[in-house]
Amino acid sequence: MAQINISKGPVTVTLSPEGYLDEVTETIGRVAAAARDGVRRAADLVTDALRAGGVVQAFGTGHSEALAMEIAGRAGGLVPTNRIALRDLVLRGGEPVDILGPTLERDPTVARRLYELTPIDPRDVFVIASNSGVNGTIVEFASLVKERGHGLVAITSGQHSARVPSRHPSGRKLSDLADVVLDNGAPYGDASLPLPGGGAVGAVSSITAALLAQQVVVEVVRRLVEAGETPPVYLSANIPDSDEHNHTLEARYAGRIRRGA
Repeated sequence: MAQINISKGPVTVTLSPEGYLDEVTETIGRVAAAARDGVRRAADLVTDALRAGGVVQAFGTGHSEALAMEIAGRAGGLVPTNRIALRDLVLRGGEPVDILGPTLERDPTVARRLYELTPIDPRDVFVIASNSGVNGTIVEFASLVKERGHGLVAITSGQHSARVPSRHPSGRKLSDLADVVLDNGAPYGDASLPLPGGGAVGAVSSITAALLAQQVVVEVVRRLVEAGETPPVYLSANIPDSDEHNHTLEARYAGRIRRGA
């Protein structure tokens, strides 16, 4: 099998699974080092919200919805978490299915309706993910979050966001609105391995965003344990006796956290 080497600035990378692993490994190390202070500040917001009785509201569109899934309702994660998705407009808001599409995330007018459909408490804190940080729905939703006095953590690509214009009428981007910005380290366009004829392959933002989300969760749980508190953490649904444990914790937040679609 021929090895394909491609110039990437001052270095040469290999178009291969191993080359992608090298890129991801380097990016993870860089992101983790740069985000140390940001992770702690994000954990401040989340810990304070949980102690006050709030929940973590997680939102992302497109592939950034994976970040919301990483935070809300997964094994080893915090129970007081809720995932917000554009499909809520259909499932809970009565909109026709055909409203959903690849350009819906650019429409700022749907953000208010989405916010109204979500069971939000003044004590809640938000984590919003968007690799570009410029789409209208994301920016408008973040604006509503801050107008209503919530803490906001943004996970975005500083490099990509800096190179594209905002799609929101205000000209603002997600990073302009957040209390804490965690940079996922993804390159412009997200993919990390350039191709000989143009373009690139091997996206990294989902991997590094998940890393940052899990680092924040671990730091929150560490603080609770250190203070002698029992952290409300999910057990995997696929181990014995987990259902009773999980349902007991979920009952504390009845009507405020959604599970399923």
